[in-house]
Amino acid sequence: MLEVLDIAAVRRWSSLAVAGLSRHEQALNQLNVYPVPDGDTGTNLLLTLSAAEQAVGGSLTDAPSTGAVLRTMARGALLGARGNSGVISAQWLAGLADAVDGDGLAAALDAAAKSAYAAVARPVEGTILTVARAAAEAAHQGSDEPAAVRAAVLGARDALARTPEQLPVLAAAGVVDAGGQGLVLLLEALLEALTGEHDESEVDGSAAGEHGHGHDHAGHGHGSAALTYRGPAYEVQFLIDTGAAEIAELRGALDRLGDSLVIVGGAPTWRVHVHVDDAGAAMEAGLAAGRPYQIQITHLTSSTAEGAPRRPDPTARAVVVTAAGDGIEELLIAEGAVAIGGNPSTAEVLDAILATGAGRVAVLPTDSNLRAVCQAAAEEAFGEGVKVRVVPTRSPVQALAALAVRDHARRFEDDVIAMAEAAGACRSAEVTTASRDALTVAGRCRPGDVIALVEGEVNLIGDDLTTVCCGLLDRMLASGGELVTLLTGAQAPDGLVEAVTAHVATRWPFVEVHAYPGGQPHYPLLVGVE
Repeated sequence: MLEVLDIAAVRRWSSLAVAGLSRHEQALNQLNVYPVPDGDTGTNLLLTLSAAEQAVGGSLTDAPSTGAVLRTMARGALLGARGNSGVISAQWLAGLADAVDGDGLAAALDAAAKSAYAAVARPVEGTILTVARAAAEAAHQGSDEPAAVRAAVLGARDALARTPEQLPVLAAAGVVDAGGQGLVLLLEALLEALTGEHDESEVDGSAAGEHGHGHDHAGHGHGSAALTYRGPAYEVQFLIDTGAAEIAELRGALDRLGDSLVIVGGAPTWRVHVHVDDAGAAMEAGLAAGRPYQIQITHLTSSTAEGAPRRPDPTARAVVVTAAGDGIEELLIAEGAVAIGGNPSTAEVLDAILATGAGRVAVLPTDSNLRAVCQAAAEEAFGEGVKVRVVPTRSPVQALAALAVRDHARRFEDDVIAMAEAAGACRSAEVTTASRDALTVAGRCRPGDVIALVEGEVNLIGDDLTTVCCGLLDRMLASGGELVTLLTGAQAPDGLVEAVTAHVATRWPFVEVHAYPGGQPHYPLLVGVE
């Protein structure tokens, strides 16, 4: 038995975590189904931890500390993160890494939980966050590191069992949170790495039960992608000793002056890097914040000779949008966006952002579970000199509404606001088939029932797809609307669009309908009303 978590144990932990998540991937996915068959928490966590394991496996054997290897693991997890649970787990690992070389594992688990909460704008109890906090609190009962991890596992299991008491959606299904179950498996792998004790939870995804389910939620124009760098003339770097408030003002001033702005560190010492045309103005901003030292000012060549490093063009803009379906991808590309298919990782979104060559990029996630991944990629892109804004969209129809109002004559920030307003003004809905019994706000649904969800909430239940689709449009248009967008899925039957369009033309003659083949899985019809 090990007394402390050392470098070898971290590598063993990463391998055991991947093995455990691999064994339970499909069960976790099934737990994540309510009542729509698109659960992917198990897959998201497995891909996230697989990226972490790969990063640790490639790290140097003479790493200076356990914390250094854990930071490598956390970095790999961040770049491979998929879904909210993946991003939160990566942030949890980062918090653990920053504290593990200090006061031991109990304190590190505290830091990990706080770091996970900090990653979520509006934390939700009854999720992976609650399980992380409970594990941290329980860990302080242990007299040494193995005992602390044993206590953390027991605390996490107990918190997981109570998640239905905190989230009504879990209580209605009689199940527990899938992301929290994933964190329990991660902690169990840590215990095995330290002690050799294999005490793994059973994850029963075959039906709602004691270990059940949850949501992965904790939670017009063409973009220019110029290949020629026409950026600022000078690179300015310096150290400065000052406070956080002064740094916030300095960040704003330098952001207005140039691009590629990176400020790292913490009070009192910070390192500042920025590209500007007016190096004197940048130094004046630094002097207003404190006393800069170790100053470096380098003239940047505008040469674009072959082999020169490519930099983002600060005058160019682009839009990156996630796409689940070939037809949706074609629509987005036709609107001038860069489309990323499937369930992308942080690294894949980041690659798409950087590949545009633009210095100003808007990212539109078309699934609420992808928002955290896109935000993590945006933060990574900032370090590469790209200003990224994530526009809150949860459906492809909202992304199309946002793209329709793009205007390069506006300032980038104003254009982002306009896109967000257009997306918010587009009410979205989807029609699918229930995969299991569930109690919803529209009543109880059973496997095989056709259900319509408006803004993610079940609104209508029936037994005929066309009838439910027409009923959904009636409910949405009853509160107003002039334009309807229909995206048909891969499983949509022939004649569905024609029947729905004819119904709208008869019942709502002044409403315009646009229908396109989307090709998305799980949902025969996606609907947008503007």
